[in-house]
Amino acid sequence: MQPFIVEHLLGKDVIVYCGGIYTFRGNVKACSDGVLTLEITENRYSHISVDSIITIKYDEES
Repeated sequence: MQPFIVEHLLGKDVIVYCGGIYTFRGNVKACSDGVLTLEITENRYSHISVDSIITIKYDEES
């Protein structure tokens, strides 16, 4: 999944679902070493294990 994220989603606003209540929304800043980095708000980041991602899609509301 990491190559797909780097090639198609870098710099895009996305919604990442990891199961249960774990949903993240932000701009894809990086994806390396099995970790996706999302900028949630200006200068605030979330780091998500690529292995825990169930779905990832474009955020059409942003």
